[in-house]
Amino acid sequence: MSELMVPITILSFVCTVLFIFWRPHVNEAIPATCGAVFVLLSGSVSLADLWKITDTISGAAITIIATIVMAIVLESFGFFHWTAEKLAKKAKGSGIRLFWFTNLLCFLMTLFVNNDGSILITTPILIMLLHNLKVKNSQKIPYLLSGALIATASSAPIGVSNIVNLIALKIVGMDLYMHTAMMFVPATTGLLFLLLLLFAVFYRLLPRSLPDIPPGFWRYSLQGGTHPLKEDSASLLPENRSRLMRNMLIFVLAVRVSLFVASYLHIPVSLMAVLGSVGLLGWRWYSLRISPADMLKKTPWHIFAFAFSMYVIIYGLHNIGLTRWLVHYMEPIVSGSLLQASVMMGILLSVMSNLFNNHPALMIGTLTLTNMGLDPLTLKISYLANVIGSDIGSLLLPIGTLATLIWMHILKKSKVKISWGEYVRVTAIVIPPTLIFTLVLLYYWVAWIF
Repeated sequence: MSELMVPITILSFVCTVLFIFWRPHVNEAIPATCGAVFVLLSGSVSLADLWKITDTISGAAITIIATIVMAIVLESFGFFHWTAEKLAKKAKGSGIRLFWFTNLLCFLMTLFVNNDGSILITTPILIMLLHNLKVKNSQKIPYLLSGALIATASSAPIGVSNIVNLIALKIVGMDLYMHTAMMFVPATTGLLFLLLLLFAVFYRLLPRSLPDIPPGFWRYSLQGGTHPLKEDSASLLPENRSRLMRNMLIFVLAVRVSLFVASYLHIPVSLMAVLGSVGLLGWRWYSLRISPADMLKKTPWHIFAFAFSMYVIIYGLHNIGLTRWLVHYMEPIVSGSLLQASVMMGILLSVMSNLFNNHPALMIGTLTLTNMGLDPLTLKISYLANVIGSDIGSLLLPIGTLATLIWMHILKKSKVKISWGEYVRVTAIVIPPTLIFTLVLLYYWVAWIF
């Protein structure tokens, strides 16, 4: 069995990643679980390792699940459609103004939910909006592509917007508060830089004027759409709908802030996330008479299986020597200077993410860093550079993130045409400079605050 351990572990990893690329619409937990079973059978991961893996991913998975539950509850109130409708009205018939507002929506949805959830929520709403505004297919691409890039990259500023970021935080021993203090300013500035580049690229394609939103706009149903969260009870909403929506937004913001307070006070972040989701479920039950029982069906429990199985596979690669090999080549580079550590680790993770997806790439990169014996500050800046590479640098190709694979699948089912060539022609212009800009800014920001 020991002779087969290395080839079985490597083959399990390769087959799992290739299947996710090949069939992005298939529940990603299925290939990940199959790969993890083969890794366990090979012997590269022991039963003792399983307990360590469970401890590492459990808090992150619970936090993301609780956040998604909150998103499902908000959609029951019609919150997301209401938000998009308000932003469309704010555009006041200007295609350029709509560009900025739609990207603001995508940014906020990722901060409130997570990157995959933001894609699943905002993409069908944007398709619906653009369809009803009679926008040509070529003019839809600037809104849809920029929205997808911003939604995915917006998981970088705060760790709670991406499950793999939370897992990596646990590995390096950094709390959420410290992550945000070091990352929010450079990552958010990098997002603004990315959006400015996207605006420059798409400026000529943006329609200068748009028609008024037709009556019954939000009752339009996408043909073949894949919106997973449906507006269950819009007809039951009270007359003061706007006030209700604002109150819910304040509640969600308070829960989001409580996560950082909990991190600072060393209270489990997952506990605050669960309390927030339970509170919102109770609010919905009282206002709309919808039992929390529907969460058993609507909550994507497979996230637990995917996160656990993927980490089992990565831990198997770690145990057979992958991280030792990376340490040998990367330690002299990372140890040179903080600027060198930031730029080189960010570029490495970008390359790895575009080769075999950012989830396994960030896990491998983080395990590598923890085995380098780096001083605390170099470890932290190298980890944050990893996050930038996996959240922003990974967007060069559609296969770099699960969110962009899901996005491409939604577009295809909704009969919106955008090829890999069209995607890469844009990302090749905007992603590399954004990546370098953000990594350099990370170094100067961390050097300044420390």
